[in-house]
Amino acid sequence: MTSKNNLLVTNYFHPETISKLDKLYRTHHLWEYPASEKLNLIRKLEGKCHAVATASWACDDLIYNLNSLELISCFGVGVDAIDFEKTNDLNIKVTNTPDVLNDSVADIALALILATTRSIVTADKFVRSKNWEKGPLTFGHSLAGKTLGIIGLGRIGEEIVQRALPFKLEIAYHNRSPKDLPYTYYPTIEELAQNSDILLCMLPGGEKTLNMINGAVFEKLGPNGVFINVGRGSSVDEDALVSALQTNQIFSAGLDVYANEPNVPAALLGMDNVVLLPHIGSATVETRREMGNVVIANLEAYFENKPLLTVVNHS
Repeated sequence: MTSKNNLLVTNYFHPETISKLDKLYRTHHLWEYPASEKLNLIRKLEGKCHAVATASWACDDLIYNLNSLELISCFGVGVDAIDFEKTNDLNIKVTNTPDVLNDSVADIALALILATTRSIVTADKFVRSKNWEKGPLTFGHSLAGKTLGIIGLGRIGEEIVQRALPFKLEIAYHNRSPKDLPYTYYPTIEELAQNSDILLCMLPGGEKTLNMINGAVFEKLGPNGVFINVGRGSSVDEDALVSALQTNQIFSAGLDVYANEPNVPAALLGMDNVVLLPHIGSATVETRREMGNVVIANLEAYFENKPLLTVVNHS
């Protein structure tokens, strides 16, 4: 019988996928070891283990001590937890799970747009608290004829557009450069914000986008503006967002991501003009299963000396 390949799994990112990995490989669950013993495990695996499976958002830096490491197969799209200086220096390939989660993230984006513009969560509380008996709820805003401005119009952004168009929203966007699309392009985020009713952020994480959405952006968005973030929380200056919501500088916000997850700024928790989700953009049974399948497919390709399916190029 052929011996199974060793695989280091850093965290308990998806039970169903990890169960499959346990059957396919000789897995070593790093998260089950006390902190004092993790490095010892990695040293024991040197020369025997060449691949790691991990959540893309919570990779353990100890893996870079595995001198035989050649592949990090990530569960997730955003790879800001990966140290690309080290992977480049050590010639380690990194893969992620793009495309299979586009639909579910786009669905959540649209859900947040509806929840914020029409005050859906507040309306639910309004009925449950019997405040309806005392008078009507404050009005929300219609979508038809409004402009949805998307910061980072990539593959997920284009799926959001396909959902937004039937609601009669106009589309505008900002990328590093314009695309061959029939939507209005703005060369700066501030210009996009000034010309949008709903500003939706799809920026990736990392130093280049840190706090890119700041007070100046919210000022341009204005008192009737809505801010949605389904990209990465680190791209938003959360203090500036809190201030904008507290002072009614913007109308409302809908957030699925935060700078320091799972910690959410305390000030946001008591606000009625913000909808808060626990980073569930890809959290459907079907999507997470497909993400796991991509993780496994990349590992199988590696061990069979075939081309990897979804290599992340990061220079």
